[in-house]
Amino acid sequence: MASGAAAKDWTTEFRVNGEDFRAVDARAALGGDFYRLPVVLRLLAENTLRNSSAGESARTVENLRGWLQARTSLEELEFWPGRILMHDTTSTPALVDIAGMRNSLAEAGLDPSVLNPVVPVDVSIDHSLAVEEYGRPDAAGRNLVHEYRRNNERYSFLKWAAQGMETVRINPPGTGIMHTINLEQLATVVTTVDDGGGGPVWAVPDMMIGTDSHTPMINGAGVLGWGVGGLEAQTVMFGMPTTLRIPDVVGVRLTGTLPRGATATDLALTVTHRLRAMGVSGEFIEFCGPGVSGLSVGQRAVVANMAPEYGATTGFFPVDQQVLDYLRQTGRNESQRALVEHYAKACGFWFDPGASPEYSRSTTVDLSTVQLRAAGPRRPQDLLALGGIPDALAAEGVLTGEPASDLPRFPVALAAITSCTNTTDPKLLIAAGLVARKARQLGLRPAPWVKTSLAPGSPAAASYLSRSGLLEDLGAVGFDIVGFGCTTCIGNPGPLQDSVKANVDAGRVRAVAVLSGNRNFPGRVHPDLDLGFIMSPPLVVAYALAGRADVDLTSFDFLAGTGPAPVRLADLLPDQAEIDAVWERGQDPADFARDFSLAVRNPMWSRLEAPDGPLFPWAEDSTILRRPPFASVSEGSQLGRYTAHPLLVLGDDITTDHISPASAIPATGFVADFLAERGEDRHDLNVFASRRGNWEVMLRGAFHNKTVVNHLAADIPDGLPVGHTVHAPSGEILPLFEAAEKYRLDGHSVVVVAGERFGTGSSRDWAAKAQRLLGVRAVLAGSFERIHRSNLIGMGILPLTVTAEAGAKLRALRPGGTLEIQAGADDLAPRAGIPVILHSADGHREEFTATAAVETGLDVSLLRAGGVIPSLLRQTMAAMP
Repeated sequence: MASGAAAKDWTTEFRVNGEDFRAVDARAALGGDFYRLPVVLRLLAENTLRNSSAGESARTVENLRGWLQARTSLEELEFWPGRILMHDTTSTPALVDIAGMRNSLAEAGLDPSVLNPVVPVDVSIDHSLAVEEYGRPDAAGRNLVHEYRRNNERYSFLKWAAQGMETVRINPPGTGIMHTINLEQLATVVTTVDDGGGGPVWAVPDMMIGTDSHTPMINGAGVLGWGVGGLEAQTVMFGMPTTLRIPDVVGVRLTGTLPRGATATDLALTVTHRLRAMGVSGEFIEFCGPGVSGLSVGQRAVVANMAPEYGATTGFFPVDQQVLDYLRQTGRNESQRALVEHYAKACGFWFDPGASPEYSRSTTVDLSTVQLRAAGPRRPQDLLALGGIPDALAAEGVLTGEPASDLPRFPVALAAITSCTNTTDPKLLIAAGLVARKARQLGLRPAPWVKTSLAPGSPAAASYLSRSGLLEDLGAVGFDIVGFGCTTCIGNPGPLQDSVKANVDAGRVRAVAVLSGNRNFPGRVHPDLDLGFIMSPPLVVAYALAGRADVDLTSFDFLAGTGPAPVRLADLLPDQAEIDAVWERGQDPADFARDFSLAVRNPMWSRLEAPDGPLFPWAEDSTILRRPPFASVSEGSQLGRYTAHPLLVLGDDITTDHISPASAIPATGFVADFLAERGEDRHDLNVFASRRGNWEVMLRGAFHNKTVVNHLAADIPDGLPVGHTVHAPSGEILPLFEAAEKYRLDGHSVVVVAGERFGTGSSRDWAAKAQRLLGVRAVLAGSFERIHRSNLIGMGILPLTVTAEAGAKLRALRPGGTLEIQAGADDLAPRAGIPVILHSADGHREEFTATAAVETGLDVSLLRAGGVIPSLLRQTMAAMP
């Protein structure tokens, strides 16, 4: 709990509803500088003062004062999250690591049960639900049965972990999407801690981390949290702080109010476009100004959720009356709301729309200028007016086959109201329901080739949509609820309709996905689709009704040739007064706790059997769960001075989806062959994410994406097959994992070369684990996305940034070229220069200096140890008698 210095010198006490509380008062430590700081830095100051040693606390106070002078800093601080949030496909590999580490302890003659997380961990099983059944009222129940059938072994493992680790809690399938659960069920905004000293309990801010990049959604409710890699989370699980450089903070000043027809989605896409263009990689974003006060927590959460899409660590909205209203709307009791209000005001965290803290940089967004928007067709930051979509698609080139006779050139193959991003705000779902109601009244239906789905983030959505009559309207136009999980947004849309699939394969159409999600990278939503547009839920319904994406929906006639007068988009979209009226009639604060509790008690979860004991009984023939080879104390540092072959030479925007796919496992390829040889049905292999407990599957899936181009083979006609490289010593074209093994057996090192924004996208640690299994010692890139950089370090892989000039020379590497890297353990320090010598295959030599993308002393320690897992194992062993 609070350090001695904080408890004595920097404390305040207050009384709420007859109960006394204590709190760390960062204002007392920072004096007049406190209100000059952005709120996020005030919260980080409170966290350090409460948890760190007196010396570390004093250093942080002085470093924050230094930040105010330059509005930036290279100094570090410690952050101690109060809880961790994970989903099933990030928790499975993390818990598999822990299970493997327990085996290592047992083999060393030590008690494996001592390896137990000391920080509360909530796991939401939300990433495995696939849309097999749709367009029918019982689709959700049927899809849940499919989910359990396909994931029984993995869910049994998760249940074992929860039974054997007191701090791990599982939220079963059907309870909702993790970030929605976080907002509606888990977040307290302010929580209490009893230090056992006999005095009043401590009131402290609810602060957390999550192993999903969209964790900042909770920032919309005034809770400071962000996404980290699974490996970084493992260090926090076992009692270590996460260290970070005191962040640059960008202030986004909001003015005005949203105009008629504009939604929170349109605002989020506008902010994403603006901030990605500014370049805010790894920075903290804080929203300020008078426009903030007019946004509900639901609207704020949509904007905050997109933080990884605009490249930031957070998208923070401070606590104010809107947060108290949200707590009431979701059923939190009056005493909790009173504590939140009193604490935030007493300790200096309450939002002031007229305040002007000092920011590293600032920008202004006038809400009144926000219009209907979509983003695509390949990146969430590529903002488009609806009228710009036809031109964006026209630029996609000609079809390879004859045009289809029964489908438009750009048919809408998937129309999915999906993801935490937009289904957590009830008013966005109500807006979609009102479009469906008007369409139903007009006799409109989606085109027959469109696969429609509605997957809310919360079971409570079914209650308020049903109570308002909109559930029936949505079902009438194909948008029945298919379940409560991530579904299409995470790449689980199920199969395309047969006619669409056949025409896509024949090159007769370029099928398009429209979704209310957060990412549209090629192949992410579905491996056969490389075109997708992100948009609000009401627009998803409208595009499903149109059936084609290559039209300006604002002037499209939905009743062309059949009605006495044209029906335009404006005739279908509701105004804010309609939405508000339906919400007032349909809401009931009791829905949220009641419906969540019912979902937790699902009989399928209760009946699921799980093994007992501190050691998990690995099955050698399992295709789901295998003991990972890197969960061992024998894994050592990869630092050193060495010469390496490039395994891959990649371009810009290689995402974690490219490195470690999450979509459906195709029936052909290395992974399908591997699984079929072990008795699996190659036509029912589930998704890659379901196999993250089997390192052999994930190794074979590394970089297995048809859009990944290995420029190492630029001189080879037609390039390389998917997932292949050139083994330079032999000249053979081999699958990546086979080439990597040959290099390893011959004692040769390998590296990866990449362009800008390497590792953009999901937080999955397997994008780093797969590279470690391939033997990669370093990645040289123009820039790294924050979480992937952290995951690489967590696996003992050195991330190096290079200049544009050096990057151009690296991309010219061909088989036979090598890189001489001088990165000894003693040479490494945060942002250190690392000498690199490029030896081209033709004998040409280039020298340049790369920069270690290493931010903190902890990063250095982990790289010297070989990564998070060997570091934790050695610490655990050293602490045992």
